[in-house]
Amino acid sequence: MWRGIVSGLLAGAFWGAVFIVPVLLPDFSPVELMVGRYVCYGALAAGLMLPRLLPLLRRLRRGDWLAMLRQALAGNVVYYLLLAYGVKLAGVAPTSLIIGLLPLSVTIFGHKDHGALPLRRLALPLLLVALGIACINLDIFSHAGSTGADGASLAHKLAGVLCAIGALACWTWYALDNARFLKRHAHFSSVEWSMLYGLASGVIALAVGAVALALGQAGEAAGGPARDWSHFWLVCLLLALGASVIGNYLWNLASRLVPVTLSGQLILSETLFALLYGFVYAQRMPRALEWLAMLLLAAGVLWSVHAHARQQGQA
Repeated sequence: MWRGIVSGLLAGAFWGAVFIVPVLLPDFSPVELMVGRYVCYGALAAGLMLPRLLPLLRRLRRGDWLAMLRQALAGNVVYYLLLAYGVKLAGVAPTSLIIGLLPLSVTIFGHKDHGALPLRRLALPLLLVALGIACINLDIFSHAGSTGADGASLAHKLAGVLCAIGALACWTWYALDNARFLKRHAHFSSVEWSMLYGLASGVIALAVGAVALALGQAGEAAGGPARDWSHFWLVCLLLALGASVIGNYLWNLASRLVPVTLSGQLILSETLFALLYGFVYAQRMPRALEWLAMLLLAAGVLWSVHAHARQQGQA
C-alpha cells in the first residue's frame, strides 16, 4: 500500500503545475491551452507506445474503448478546460481549493467500494480537510475587494467558481470510474492505460481544436499577433510530459494499490502543491490563514493514511 501512497503524492506534485499554466500563458485561451496540452500528450503517448501500439489496440474490447473515451473526456479534456477557465476568471487559489474538495467528494461517493473505510472512521480526518478548505476560502474572500482575478468583475469570478465546481464534478467521477476499471481489468498495465487514454485525449483535443478554429473561438483570449507560440508549445510539451504522462501513470499505479477512500485523500497533494507553486510564482509567503489551511489539509491526509494503514495491519 505504501508504494501506492507515494505514487499518489508524487502524482499530485506533478498535477499541481496545471494551475499555474493559465497564469504563465495569459495570452492564450483555455481552449488553446487544453488543445495544446492534450495534443502533446497524445503525440508523446503515440511515440512511447509505437513499437507495441497496434497489438495493444487489438486487445481493446468494446467496454475498454468506451472506458477510454469517457475517461479521456471527463478526466482530461473537459476537466482541464473547466480548470483553465476557473483559473483565468477566478484565480489560482479559489480554483485549486474548490478542486481541493476532491477528498471529500471521492471519499463520500466511493465509501462502498472494496477496501474502503466506513465514513465514521474517516469523520475526523475529513473534518480537518473541511476546516482547511474553509480557512483558505475565508482568507480568499477577506482579501477580495469588488474584483476577482486580475481585476475581473465579481460576475467573472462567480463564473470561474462555477467552472471550478464543474471541474470538481468531472474529476470526482473520473477518479471513481478509473479506480474501479483498473481494479477490474488487470490485462492493462498502469503505463498502457495511461498511454491509451492519452491517445484518446489527443484525438478529442484535435477535434475540439478544429471545431474551435472553424468557429473562430480558439483565439478568444488573443492579445494580438505577437503571441509567443514557441513558448506556448514548450510549456504544453513540459506539462504533457510531467502532469499527463508521468502524473497519470503514477495515479493509475496508486489507484490499483490503495482503496478509493484513501486515494481521495491523496488528491489533496495536488491542492497543496498548486498553492505552493502559486506562492512561488507570486513571490510571497502564505498568510496566517493560508498556513493554517495547509497544515489542516496535510494533517487530514496523514490521519487518513494512518487509519488505512491500521486497517491493513489488522486484516
